[in-house]
Parts: sequence; structure tokens; C-alpha cells
Amino acid sequence: MREIGIEIPLGRIAGLRWGEPGAPKVLALHGWLDNAASFIPLAQHLRGLDLVAIDQPGHGRSAHLAAGADYSFVGAINAILDVADALGWERFAFLGHSMGAGIASMIAAACPQRIERLVAIEALGALAETPGRTVVRMREAVAANRALKDKRLRVFPDLDTAVRARTYASRVPGSGLDESLVRLLVERGVRRVAQSDQGPGYEWSSDPRLTLPTMTRMTEPQVEDLVAGIECPVRAIFADPAQPYLPDELRRRRVALLPQGELIVIPGGHHLHMQAPGAVAEAIGGFFQA
Repeated sequence: MREIGIEIPLGRIAGLRWGEPGAPKVLALHGWLDNAASFIPLAQHLRGLDLVAIDQPGHGRSAHLAAGADYSFVGAINAILDVADALGWERFAFLGHSMGAGIASMIAAACPQRIERLVAIEALGALAETPGRTVVRMREAVAANRALKDKRLRVFPDLDTAVRARTYASRVPGSGLDESLVRLLVERGVRRVAQSDQGPGYEWSSDPRLTLPTMTRMTEPQVEDLVAGIECPVRAIFADPAQPYLPDELRRRRVALLPQGELIVIPGGHHLHMQAPGAVAEAIGGFFQA
């Protein structure tokens, strides 16, 4: 594993790289408020790949969007393609988890000439919204955006305190993250800061705007059209039990829309690629080398 930096028009994108040039090219995209370190447990079980896991814009050690810009799945597409261009990758595969799998789904549908294969973990397509909530969602997003300007980031006195805070926040049904796994994310997701009345501390390095509600979302028919338009082979890996926002019936229906798709369900939590990396690696198998 080695640290890398990739310069794109947005700024510097940080990441981790495993393997050697010449092997199948795989770009790994992490989930919301995670970072490239989420793939460390899984990467240790994968062989024969040129695997690059990035901190997506606004996350980890990567650049944030400019003032006034919004984070969204659609808005991430060009930044991810810029990363692939900077790597010199014309054609490559995706390994995505949660939000990362959703963004990878969109790019696979929009740029079929560039994406060879897709492993989607715990997401396929985007989160959908009902048309009747369009105005409510926009009002909530605008109000939250204006209120964010008056908030200050919490400063932790040490890494252990930050780890405990993130561990506590992750204790939701299906999370599957224990403290040792949380530490991987926290160590890459904080930065040292000076405090006027105390010694140095730590604050989250992620952009606070990532916590804002999404201004608009696709409807389910739009998401289904997106998924049906993914031409490359797709292996969708989901945890059992299913997440409330993507129940088993819905995820099976989406996978069935794929022209070349298959579904694998593994016992575990939402971060099953960290919680059960060996089982996920076995499910991936030789998919990227096929």
C-alpha cells in the first residue's frame, strides 16, 4: 500500500494504491463520510489488481468543493472521471461501497465506453425520492445550508476521543463497525488544529457541507432507467439484513434490471467490506480478471 496524490482541476485528490501497473485497473469509491481507508481490510485479500482507492472530494485528505457548490452524486461524476484521466486510465473497472457504488453506477451508465466492470457493495443506482416531496426536500436543504454557516467544528483533544465519537455515531442497526475499524477511518479523516486556550487537537477533515440534505433526488423510475442502462457486467454484493432505505425487494428488483448483473447476499452489516473482508473478497473472486 502506498499513499498517492492526484492533481485534477478541482484540486488534489488523495488516495491509496495497491498492486502494480499492468494488472486490471480498478478505481475504488468509498461511502458517505468514509475515506480510502475503508478499503484497507478488503485490499489485503485481493490480488492481481492495480487498485486505487481515493478520498472522494470533500472527504479524508482530498480537496473540498468551492464555496457555494453542492455535493451530489451527479456532481461527483466529472471529478471521478478527471481522476481516471489523471491516472491515464481510458478504460477501467469500479469497486464502490454505498455512496461510492451509487456514483459508480451513474458513471457506468453515462460512460459505457470507459467502464469495463462494476462491483457494487451495498448500493446500486441512487437513493430515490417521491415526486410529492420535491418542494419539501428543497426547502429543508436550503434551510440547512443557511444554518450551517453559523456552526463550528467540534475539536477533539486526542484521536481516541474522536474514535469514540465516530464509534458511537456508527452504533446504528446494521452498521457492523467496531472500534478498530472505526480507527482506520478516523486516522485518515481528521486533521490537527491549534487551540488558543489548550494544546493541539483534532477536527474532522471532511467538508461540513457533506452533512446537508441533498437538494434534489431522482424518482424510482429514473433510477430504474439508470440501472437498466449499465451495459458492463455488474456484481452487486449486499448485506443481510438489508438496510431500511434499500429493502431486499427493491434491491433485487434493481439488480434484475441489469443487462449483465448478478446478486450476492452475505451476512453482515452495511460496512461488510470492512466487517467481513474475506467473505467479500471471495464473492468478488476473479470478477475483475475475467
